[in-house]
Amino acid sequence: MTDKNREEDAIRGVAERLKIAFSATHSAGEVETVVAKAHAAFSERPVREFIPVLVERRARSMLNKPSA
Repeated sequence: MTDKNREEDAIRGVAERLKIAFSATHSAGEVETVVAKAHAAFSERPVREFIPVLVERRARSMLNKPSA
């Protein structure tokens, strides 16, 4: 498995965990959108090892913010 595939699998896992954690307040589509935005924020980072952890933290933060 390549590093890119491993990262993609990890990001899918992040999305699944967050869909469950935020199912009462956010739709699955909203969670996927937030995870994609969080992941895109790290697209230019050369070191990829911790990207899934950083994406999950950023996405959780975004999902916990009250809607405007």
